[in-house]
Amino acid sequence: MKKTVDIIVIGRVQGVGFRYATIRLADSLEVDGYVENLPDGSVHIVASANDNQLNQFINSVKASPTPYGKVTSTKIHYTTSNVNKGFDVKY
Repeated sequence: MKKTVDIIVIGRVQGVGFRYATIRLADSLEVDGYVENLPDGSVHIVASANDNQLNQFINSVKASPTPYGKVTSTKIHYTTSNVNKGFDVKY
């Protein structure tokens, strides 16, 4: 059964390839959703997948999917949002 999470990622996550690396990670784990930069310097992610894939995705995001980023904290909330198939950048 698919679950959906809403994640706010805080740290050095803009200007370091974080969104691109998140898309590659999501594609490799077959996670649907999107990623976007927020005006405050954080990154917002909505991700949907089965439990195992979602847990792997969340753990990888917390560790930063790019070696140039540094995640200092995350805020994770499960949601009922629907997401389209695939994983994209929102602008």
